[in-house]
Amino acid sequence: MYGANYSVVSEFVFLGLSSSWEIQLLIFCLSCLFYVFSIMGNLLIVVTVTSDPYLHSPMYFLLANLSIIDLIFCSIAAPKMICDIFRKQKVISFGGCIAQIFFSHAVGGTEMVLLVAMAFDRYVAICKPLHYLTIMSPRICILILVVAWTIGLIHSLAQLAFVVNLPFCGPNVIDSFYCDIPRLIKLACTDTYKLEFMVTANSGFISVGAFFLLILSYIFIMATLQKHSSGGSSKAVSTLSAHIIVVVLFFGPLIFFYMWPSSSTHLDKFLAVFDAVLTPFLNPVIYTLRNREMKVAMRRVFSKLTGFRKNQ
Repeated sequence: MYGANYSVVSEFVFLGLSSSWEIQLLIFCLSCLFYVFSIMGNLLIVVTVTSDPYLHSPMYFLLANLSIIDLIFCSIAAPKMICDIFRKQKVISFGGCIAQIFFSHAVGGTEMVLLVAMAFDRYVAICKPLHYLTIMSPRICILILVVAWTIGLIHSLAQLAFVVNLPFCGPNVIDSFYCDIPRLIKLACTDTYKLEFMVTANSGFISVGAFFLLILSYIFIMATLQKHSSGGSSKAVSTLSAHIIVVVLFFGPLIFFYMWPSSSTHLDKFLAVFDAVLTPFLNPVIYTLRNREMKVAMRRVFSKLTGFRKNQ
């Protein structure tokens, strides 16, 4: 497609986050801590929603699936980043690089659709409460999940179509700790200006559009909620504010990566770490701290577990 006389690059070298040993040690400790807490927090949400019958509702079904997505997402780049921190040669194979891109975009695309679905769920619950269980039936919830994963996979395959046939004929150093398309296409031995624009249009504009759509949706829901003076309004506001915080945390780094791909390397790396390690950790923290039902359900799960151990 681009010519036949290019040597094939079989691996890429990461520059990592820092060359300072003290900073590397700090990053290692914090990354391990947040990664473990991310796994435990999201697993706790999945187990709690699955085992507690009081949480068998559309909102918590979507929340549990968001936690499953975060479990997958935080395991795409973070484990290798942690293992590579003290290595002099931080290497990833070409196939491993493509796999990171595929899974990160598949999971990211799925999460984007799921966040839209969660906004729709809150809209129906607040604006059409009498029809909530009819509209958000178990069948519709399963359909939403299937559509979300289908769109995520299609988006990821479309992204891979941009890079999988690019010629890589020598430069193989990526100034990061994981593979992503904006960094990878800069190493191609061809003019990538049009390709960079297409990637920006595909991921950047979609992220910006979805972000503003979600924010406007939540503003509309909040405005509708203010017209009601019921006792459950404070609970609804707390739930909505948690959703809005998660939306900002998810879309913020994405918009930066794809709308300003040539900006500060240090800020880019910080946001990449934030996206890979901190966001999956913060999501369960936000949803549990701001949700009384979830905290009560977790206490019930813990009491069941402790009671089961005592009986043994």
